[in-house]
Amino acid sequence: MNQDTDDPEAKTSWLERLSQLFAAEPKSRKGLLKLLREAHENGLLDTEALSIVEGAIQVADLQVRDIMVPRSQAALIKIGQSPAEFLPNIIETGHSRFPVTDESGEEVIGILLAKDLLPLIIQGTCEGFDLKKRLRPANFVPESKRLNVLLREFRTNHNHMAVVIDEYGSMAGLITIEDVLEQIVGDIEDEHDVDEDSNAIRPLPNGDFLVKAQTPLSRFNATMPAELPEKHFANLGEFIEHAFGYLPRRNEVIEQGGLRFRVLSANSRRVHSLRITPLTGMED
Repeated sequence: MNQDTDDPEAKTSWLERLSQLFAAEPKSRKGLLKLLREAHENGLLDTEALSIVEGAIQVADLQVRDIMVPRSQAALIKIGQSPAEFLPNIIETGHSRFPVTDESGEEVIGILLAKDLLPLIIQGTCEGFDLKKRLRPANFVPESKRLNVLLREFRTNHNHMAVVIDEYGSMAGLITIEDVLEQIVGDIEDEHDVDEDSNAIRPLPNGDFLVKAQTPLSRFNATMPAELPEKHFANLGEFIEHAFGYLPRRNEVIEQGGLRFRVLSANSRRVHSLRITPLTGMED
């Protein structure tokens, strides 16, 4: 039986500690965060719970532009493309939703869901496929929208993706509900992501590597031709953030220890994955 439930003194002590912690009502968000961190230090919140609560509070300070995927990195389909032209891109990216633009590539006219392509797979033919008939309405949001507001809209409207537009009404990027949730709970992985334990360092056919940022440096050094300092960094991500001197964004590149590191995935809290190119023998 649970000792805390049966022991009145233990129960009283826990309640006293909790009431003492919140005796002084916080006057600001900074004060609230301080109290939460004190609760963590006193054992009332574990590390994961503290991280989630902090993420939920801080998400109100972020705007869509802070975490969106820039247009240059978005996988787009033009309305005039045939399935033979856009299917390789869909297969390669593995996304479930794709913005479809007009012939000029400037205006988003709808969203194509990957699941709507199942008839092509079942029938084994692209004959009679009309992309225009498969389009779903696109949801547009401004760069300046707060993430907490967007998350509420996602939940209310049952949308999972929004097209981000700039002050001129042009597409600036994309944002998904998963992008927003990751600001609160951290990286969300599915069964197709690189497994952190068994496949944290994955070689690619061209000699590059896909590496999870949470890979311990000791394991990274043992696997890769590198001798990165292990003493002060728990994992590769911490080392990379230190090397940049700030939290890098997607597609930023840095060279360290004879390797080129390109950030593949990152949010406002940490780096998630990297693409690594050995520089030995490469020509500039």
